Amino acid sequence: EINQRDALVILQQSQIPVIDDTADGSKGSDLMHHKFLVIDRRLVIVTSANLTTSDVHGDFLSPESRGNANNLVKIDSPELAQLYTREFDLMWGDGPGGALNSNFGLQKSPRPAQTVTLAPGSTVTVQFSPTSTSLPWQQSTGGLASRALSIATRTVDAALFVFSDQNLSNVLQTRYQRGVQVRALIDSGFIYRDYSEALDMMGVAMQNRRCRYEEGNQPWSGAIATVGTPNLAEGDLLHHKFSVVDEHLVITGSQNWSAAANHSNDENLLVIDNPTVAAHFHREFERLYEGASLGLPTFVQQKIREERTRCP
Repeated sequence: EINQRDALVILQQSQIPVIDDTADGSKGSDLMHHKFLVIDRRLVIVTSANLTTSDVHGDFLSPESRGNANNLVKIDSPELAQLYTREFDLMWGDGPGGALNSNFGLQKSPRPAQTVTLAPGSTVTVQFSPTSTSLPWQQSTGGLASRALSIATRTVDAALFVFSDQNLSNVLQTRYQRGVQVRALIDSGFIYRDYSEALDMMGVAMQNRRCRYEEGNQPWSGAIATVGTPNLAEGDLLHHKFSVVDEHLVITGSQNWSAAANHSNDENLLVIDNPTVAAHFHREFERLYEGASLGLPTFVQQKIREERTRCP
């Protein structure tokens, strides 16, 4: 059975070369987190999904499981394919068994965001992580997401596996204070952790086990009730990393909204300006938002009170 179902075994049997992120001579980068394919130098597939049975099809131990909530886009663009191929080549080097000339993580030189026109009125902007903390944050992939969020004048909807980037939370707060409707769904395994920006959005702060608040923590002065977690089948995760801005702009890719993704991992992020694509992502958000558990649960409020008592 393993010969028919294990992806790496199938690749090996087909004599398809494979390397991992130790091919640069290191013990491995923080996380090679890409999920992209380039086909025939023109088709680019970018997804939030890991190509695993559980992520795509669900947890076999949970009969109700249908697979994690993810997204995938296919873009036919030789110009975009060239940018992704360049990222692949940096990591691939000369392949297995050769010189240790692969580049993962911060061994890759920083590259700015680049925009490709797909059709009149339709563009896609891509940037690859990581970016060193020695460079201005606005030059990072997170900075690209920030610029996309900053143009919002009406709505921002976000469906996120993790949300722990304080800078992006601050941007959303500014948009909210200027009248933009902000809604966010975050995976249940991360939404109520002490470093989660969902707590900021709900106007509260939680100390960690060392009785410290997140550095730069900034709870929103105008707490919102449109933050929560979707009700998924047991065993399934909200694995998306997307946002829809003003019903025409989509932020998506492999990059979680976290400092680790921005400054340590191999990641990619797309900003797609296309109302039709945005409509598809909007429908997915509404599907997840319907029936979601919104607001600050009683047990989280109780935990915050307990932390205040425990910590001097």
